[in-house]
Amino acid sequence: MSQSVALRRRRGRFSQDGKGWVFVGPFLAVFALTFLAPIGYAIYLSLFRDQAFFGGTVFVGLDNYTEALRDPKFWEAFGRVAVFLIVQVPVMLILALLAALAIDSARLHAAGFFRIVIFLPYAVPGVVAVLMWGYIYGNNFGLAADLNELFGTTAIQPLSATWMLPSIANIVTWEFVGYNMLIFYSALRTVPGELYEAAAIDGAGTFRTIRAVKLPALRGAIVIATIFSIIGSFQLFNEPNILRTLAPNVISTYYTPNMYAYNLSFAGQQFNYSATIAIVMGVITAIIAYVVQLRGSREAL
Repeated sequence: MSQSVALRRRRGRFSQDGKGWVFVGPFLAVFALTFLAPIGYAIYLSLFRDQAFFGGTVFVGLDNYTEALRDPKFWEAFGRVAVFLIVQVPVMLILALLAALAIDSARLHAAGFFRIVIFLPYAVPGVVAVLMWGYIYGNNFGLAADLNELFGTTAIQPLSATWMLPSIANIVTWEFVGYNMLIFYSALRTVPGELYEAAAIDGAGTFRTIRAVKLPALRGAIVIATIFSIIGSFQLFNEPNILRTLAPNVISTYYTPNMYAYNLSFAGQQFNYSATIAIVMGVITAIIAYVVQLRGSREAL
């Protein structure tokens, strides 16, 4: 009798597992086809190299990775996006945090209107946003050119070598402040009201409430927004690639690692080395994002 009961339980468990796989299976299939398969194929390509004179490809193992780690163009592009990350990401997150705190406060009138206005740039397609700012930045047309003509100067040069990276940072900040603001604002809306009541009973003012209640509640959201921003910074592509038509002498084909990989593949037909650059950048991005997540989790504890 006990064996039949155990058998029925085992069959029931297998039946439940089978039903679970029915629901999970489509996602796993799409995940494997759209994520795992491209990564696997990129790794496969990175292990080969085109033969210049004999045609075809030859297996080279890790030689492409050794070449990538010694490539000055790759490290120049990586250093540029690293500087971009260090400067732009904190500025963007601070602005988003201030906006979220302002909208969450009861002192701001028409908070819903400001929330929509701040979030609206994120709804603008990335290409359209860059084209719009490119028109503003133009040396021979647009707002920058008009201001130079008005004041009789050439000092305003957003597309010059000196100001190109800050100009791109301005575009990215304009695009994603609203996105990060929404992350922070959503976290603030989940703070229990009892904490605010306790802070009011203790005589906490506005800034003390922010420091003692709101900022600790935002720690997880700040970590998530930071990780997303790090990944986005290392994936920088649209903005410099589109602005390159306006400043071809300033933005090179290897201005960012993604641009370098793209131009190696589609312009230089160096698919194997392009895959290597992409894999190296993916590993670096994953390591840095993991370190940030680990440190954020430890601080939360």
